[in-house]
This record gives sequence, C-alpha cells and structure tokens, in this order.
Amino acid sequence: SFLDSPTEMIPAALHYLGYPTDSQDKKQLAEAEALFLKIRPSVGYFHSSKYISDLANGNICVAVGYSGDLEQSISRAKEAGGKVKLKYAIPKEGAGSFYDMVAIPKDAENVDAAYAWMNFLMQPEIMAEITNSVRFPNGNKAATPLVNKDISGDPSIYPSDEVKAKLYAISDLPPATLRLLTRSWTKIKSGK
Repeated sequence: SFLDSPTEMIPAALHYLGYPTDSQDKKQLAEAEALFLKIRPSVGYFHSSKYISDLANGNICVAVGYSGDLEQSISRAKEAGGKVKLKYAIPKEGAGSFYDMVAIPKDAENVDAAYAWMNFLMQPEIMAEITNSVRFPNGNKAATPLVNKDISGDPSIYPSDEVKAKLYAISDLPPATLRLLTRSWTKIKSGK
C-alpha cells in the first residue's frame, strides 16, 4: 500500500530519481509520475492509516508509511502471536522526515499554562516515557538515556548520522505545483 498523499509520495519518487523533493519542473514531475505508473499494478490500495492493521494481520506484505504507525503494526503483530513477522526500514536512498511541534497561538487565553505544559513535556523522564509508549524518537538529548534500549538502539527509530544525512523535509509548495501533484496523483491512483 501507499500513503494517499501526493505531497509526500511524489517527493519520495523525486528523491529516488535524484531530483529536488520540492521540484516544480514539469519534466521531473512527469518522470516521478511515470515511475509510479510503472509500479501501480502492484499497489493494492492508497490509504494513510489502513496499512497499520493490514500489515499486522498479514493482509498486505509491504507498505509505505509513517515510522510510528509501522512500529504499531510490528507491536500488534507480536501481540497477535507472532505469526506475521514485520520489519521497518528507511530506504537506502533516504526518506521524508517529519517533526511534531508544539506551538502557542498568539491569541491563547492562558499562555502561562501552555508554557507549563510544554515545560512538563520537555522533562527528560516524561519525554522518555512518551517515546517508550509510542516508539517515536525525540530530540531531547537528556531523555535519550532514559529511553528503553530496544528503542534508542533501533536504527530505524534513531537513525545513524549517515542515514539522517539522506532524510529530507517536505516543503510547502505553491498552489500551482500542488494542483499538478494532485492531478498527477489522481492519474497514478486510477492507473491511467
């Protein structure tokens, strides 16, 4: 399965092809589309969450997904008795990298409480507990020694500097490029 997200999947194809992930070049975008159309017959469906349970249940054999969701699939498969063996990997070419952020709206009514909550989250023991629960890495260096070793030592969760160098951020694109991506994605999904 593929994520149903042209703004994440098409940049992945562009990256694979050696192009900038935020390319607005119509020729490069057409090459990315052609790459997807070539493999489209092997894609069972496009969805951004269904793959979690389908992988764990053995209903699909491979999915492009978010690291934390794929870690959930692995945990669910183990909880179900381990008949389905799953592994998460970052492609050798690299992948999109995402970061959860916390922000305080400028018109927030209780700014002090918001700061208190943010400070609570940033306590190393709290951040480590969150990471141990959801298996998402965190950027709090003081929390890392408190994270379960099977998580902090897992290179698919905490990648090496070499792998990190191949990760890229998803860029905001202008409306005209977003329209191109959306049209292309519709064509890819339909296989035509």
